Formats: sequence, structure tokens, C-alpha cells
Amino acid sequence: MKTPGDNPSDAAVGTEALFSLEQLCRTCAVQTEFVIAMLDEGVVQPVKGQAPESWRFGETEVHHLTVAWRLQRDLGVNPAGAALALRLMDELETLRAQLAAKPSGQASHR
Repeated sequence: MKTPGDNPSDAAVGTEALFSLEQLCRTCAVQTEFVIAMLDEGVVQPVKGQAPESWRFGETEVHHLTVAWRLQRDLGVNPAGAALALRLMDELETLRAQLAAKPSGQASHR
């Protein structure tokens, strides 16, 4: 697991809303233990702060926690499964964005 604060997106945070651990739990309607489990799985990563009381989480972490909680609650997916599902969803989103950015006249050749 990465060390909090070593996130390459630190510079990109800028105007993004940041949430303390307590605010994150309230916003996502989850317990602190769930957030810690998702931290251990690499689903979320504080964008600022070294110690839990100074952690700050971005909007991406809110989204990831919300999705992970729904996967666990509705489908019984364990933390490792939620982490895998989120990585695959992120990859799919990236691929779709790349495909959408491709000029329409450009055909792919296999």
C-alpha cells in the first residue's frame, strides 16, 4: 500500500473538495472500519495527511467507497472483490474515454 501523501494526484487536488475521515464516513454512510478495510485493499488513498486525524480524501474516494459499499451490501462482495471490481470499472472508463477521443474517421486495424 502507498504511503499517504505519496499520491501522484496530490498536485491535481487543487479545487477538489476534501473530506476528513469523519466527513468521508458521514458522506458515504459507512463505518471507519470499512474505510480502513478499503485503504488496506488500495480502493481509497488519502490525498493529504500522514496520520488518520489529518487524512483528507477527494471526490474520487467518495465515489469508490460508495460503489464498494454497494457491492458489499447488495452483492456480498468482499473487500478484495470490491477492489478488483473498481479497478476494472476504472480501466473500462479509461478505455471508453480513449475510444471517444479517437477521431471518427480513424479505423482500428487488427
